[in-house]
Amino acid sequence: MSIDIALIGPPGAGKTSIGKALAKSLAMGFQDTDKLIESQLQKSIAEIFIDNGEPYFRQVEEAICLEAVDSFSGVLSLGGGAVLSPAVQRKLSSTGCTIIFLDVSLAVAAPRIGFNRDRPLLLNNPRQQWQSLMDKRRPVYESLATIAFNVEDKSVTAIVSELVQEVGQRAKN
Repeated sequence: MSIDIALIGPPGAGKTSIGKALAKSLAMGFQDTDKLIESQLQKSIAEIFIDNGEPYFRQVEEAICLEAVDSFSGVLSLGGGAVLSPAVQRKLSSTGCTIIFLDVSLAVAAPRIGFNRDRPLLLNNPRQQWQSLMDKRRPVYESLATIAFNVEDKSVTAIVSELVQEVGQRAKN
């Protein structure tokens, strides 16, 4: 058993809200790797970064993502930086699952995430930090994606409707 659909993309792309709605629409389960990390460590992502540092967080994130890809069937939302791990990239690519890159601009992401302290990588000039992260991660997102989907100015309902059609078309081919 392995995942059916993986959602990847930057903070503010809507991976969790879209993932939940997509899973419901497809009558599948949903998991969010950030929530799995928080549950396992009994700390928020921000607390893990502050208490243990980013290298520790990435190590835990990689292990949880690899386990989730192997053991969970349904829609899996990955944290924005999870795909930076070569092991996660290989695992995702080897499953044959649909990998959806939810693309979003800084202008749309900013109001969604609010650039608050719950996003440790976005402290100290959050807009510049987000853009820098996106510039670094975009090639990885694009190389992994079987579907690249721009979420700009669309409701979750509209996005899910379009994704269901797209996933259905790919399943037929």
